[in-house]
Amino acid sequence: MTTTLITGANKGLGFETARRLVDAGHTVYLGSRDPERGRTAAERLGARSLALDVTDDESVAAAAKTVEAGGGLDVLVNNAGAEGRTPEGNVIPAAEVTAGMMRGLFETNVFGIVRVTNAFLPLLRRSAAPVVVNLSSGLASLERMATPGTPAHAYPGIAYPASKTAVNMITVQYAKQLPAMRINAVDPGYTATDLNHNTGSLTVEQGAEVIVRMARIGADGPSGGYFDAEGPLPW
Repeated sequence: MTTTLITGANKGLGFETARRLVDAGHTVYLGSRDPERGRTAAERLGARSLALDVTDDESVAAAAKTVEAGGGLDVLVNNAGAEGRTPEGNVIPAAEVTAGMMRGLFETNVFGIVRVTNAFLPLLRRSAAPVVVNLSSGLASLERMATPGTPAHAYPGIAYPASKTAVNMITVQYAKQLPAMRINAVDPGYTATDLNHNTGSLTVEQGAEVIVRMARIGADGPSGGYFDAEGPLPW
């Protein structure tokens, strides 16, 4: 039985990923910053609720102890994330972003991945086939962002793309240092979720496809890569 933890999974892509992996036979810990919402979501899926705030050291440490007591971990999906739009749903352009805005976004999108991954590494090392999936974005691709005419090039913000490019680098470095694990970054595409005020063009079912696929790869699968549903992406 494969045991999987998904952070930020009480809604959106995390919830859909949890649903699909439960259906595939995984024992799923549904991580949620809000314990009540997490319990409700987990009950709907037949998953295990896990209180987990990726920005809080004590919360992450407590979650790791709970999962260890439950038997260990095989797959970690670092899904929790934020984009940092205005209350009206608008992207904050580069010229208007502040260091404080970026700091808050990096706390969840970047530092949260490091905090959670490091806390669960001892459990993953005990697994026969450990896998880590980090949620990135097509906006993390420097090549796409710098190429006129691409959808990514038109994106005006700086904080979110910068945080996801950092996720890609984190993924590469973890993968090089932990060759026994399969560690990859994935782009679910422009999916309609609360993260972007449901402005995305893809459904969560479509967006979760690559997450689920990479969560289920075997020991002979890729590591240190950056993928969307169609295959490898340019860095």
